[in-house]
Amino acid sequence: MSVKKALVTGAGGFAGQWLCRDLVRQGWNVTGSSLTGDPGSGIMSPEDHALVKWRHEDLRAPLTARHAIEAAQPDAIFHLAGVSFVPAAGDDPMMAFDVNTGLAVRLLNDVRERKAAGTLDPVVLLVGSAEQYGRHDAGAMPLGENTECRPRTFYAATKMAQEDFGLEAFRSDGVRVVCTRSFNHSGRGQAKSFLIPALVERVLAVRGEGGNAKIAIGNTITVRDFLHVEDTVRAYRMLAESGFSGHVYNVCSGRGVSVGDLAAEVLSAAGAAATLVPDESLRRSIDVPCLVGRNDHLKDDTGWLPSRTRADIIADLINAASN
Repeated sequence: MSVKKALVTGAGGFAGQWLCRDLVRQGWNVTGSSLTGDPGSGIMSPEDHALVKWRHEDLRAPLTARHAIEAAQPDAIFHLAGVSFVPAAGDDPMMAFDVNTGLAVRLLNDVRERKAAGTLDPVVLLVGSAEQYGRHDAGAMPLGENTECRPRTFYAATKMAQEDFGLEAFRSDGVRVVCTRSFNHSGRGQAKSFLIPALVERVLAVRGEGGNAKIAIGNTITVRDFLHVEDTVRAYRMLAESGFSGHVYNVCSGRGVSVGDLAAEVLSAAGAAATLVPDESLRRSIDVPCLVGRNDHLKDDTGWLPSRTRADIIADLINAASN
């Protein structure tokens, strides 16, 4: 069997680097497109990093996406490029719309043209977000893919639009689109603006202060579903290999944890003691109270099973910060 070829957009980002790492280790020929260019080794080993063909480009520029596809000649396009931090999308909504929605439309149109010409017919994996679901009662958890989507943020709306355009391309022109609604994922290399890396940083900063230490925290009762990023990107690969076109898949652990309990887990893992102090500046009024997903569809169609735990996420982040 010939080597599979992949084009990964957003390849220089957190999940993008982990996905490139997974793909090259599975024998794929990988082209990584990134606005920031070659990220250097770090998340990836030098050996894995060297196997990726890195491209430094802004896919929003005219014809750039077309050139990337021509260069990669991919069997699968993994579209991870986007604004991933919810507040950042709200701060600059038009930029977020252009990146999170417009870029997907450009890629899909380029693929349509090649499919119509009979020159290329890749699977297109569009990575969406659990934020698309919006607010549902805690009793409705875990949420399946048939649950009504009720976006409450501009970020969630752009991801919902991306999914709608992707499914339209499948229905109208047979583009082999697979969509995800990805729940929270974390691990080594994630920015400290995200929850678990932020908690690890705050806990390690007070580890030597004893029981009198205090840690600022937002809403402790908010419940979220976390996967290790290694399991998340493996799900992406397996969906490209055996997911069904025109389908939407939750990528999640199926288990929820409150922010308060998560903070307690970080404290325990770090061997630290501290008092959690509510900080209004860390609260977001648009946050939904509970967001936990079902992953049966993903498991049934691909055979995927998670191999890492939330404890692994925390341990990996503590080890990375301590070295």
